Amino acid sequence: MLVAIDDADGVRTLTLNRPEALNAFNEALYDATTVALLEADADPSVAVVVLTGTGRAFSAGNDLVEMQARITDPDFASGEHGFPGMIEALTALRKPLILAVNGLGVGIGATILGYADLVFMSSTARLKCPFTSLGVAPEAASSYLLPRLIGRQNAAWMLLSSEWVGAEEALRMGLAWKVCEPDDLLAEADRHAKVLASRSIPSLMAVKQTIVDPTRDEIAAAAKREYAQFEVLLGGIANAEALAEFADRKSD
Repeated sequence: MLVAIDDADGVRTLTLNRPEALNAFNEALYDATTVALLEADADPSVAVVVLTGTGRAFSAGNDLVEMQARITDPDFASGEHGFPGMIEALTALRKPLILAVNGLGVGIGATILGYADLVFMSSTARLKCPFTSLGVAPEAASSYLLPRLIGRQNAAWMLLSSEWVGAEEALRMGLAWKVCEPDDLLAEADRHAKVLASRSIPSLMAVKQTIVDPTRDEIAAAAKREYAQFEVLLGGIANAEALAEFADRKSD
């Protein structure tokens, strides 16, 4: 099961479960996560959604093997929902979303934080937006969401530098709400999720709607700009060299 699902007291916990690949998103995981988000949104018994990862990573981002296949394989088959479908599901999610970042978060494993209502990070977790090191553009409307969430300069550093940001730095920036010891992370996220889940679900949804609705058009516009830039850069010289270097490391 690529996404493990657990329900308790109105809280649905979705756990990315591809630990052998550090929970990197391939087409199958994008599809499974999208379906899980849509089902949680539609289920009247679910008040709050918690998203976390199995193993030492939250998510290592896009599966670079599949990224290379997308460039080189004319028969590459996209998933039913894929990356765009998951972003649309995150944008449309009506229930509060809590992230429990248990380990490294790279690419979409970092930019997905822009869709969370509350972010809990393990003290040992780290985040990276590796777009410039991969020779590509931002993704997931991060060029809009991150400046809005953490300010232009913090966002510029994350999106331009491809450097790691630790949990305490993420907390200082406002990218994380609470930093927890690794063994306490899920319990703390769940404790807060259950506080929210004890409230009226229609009221929770109304609050989230009033917070998120003003941003939905901007998210869609930013994603469209990013897709256009990504399409230009994907397979370009810098991207091809970065993917070839990754493939060489993987084969060693």
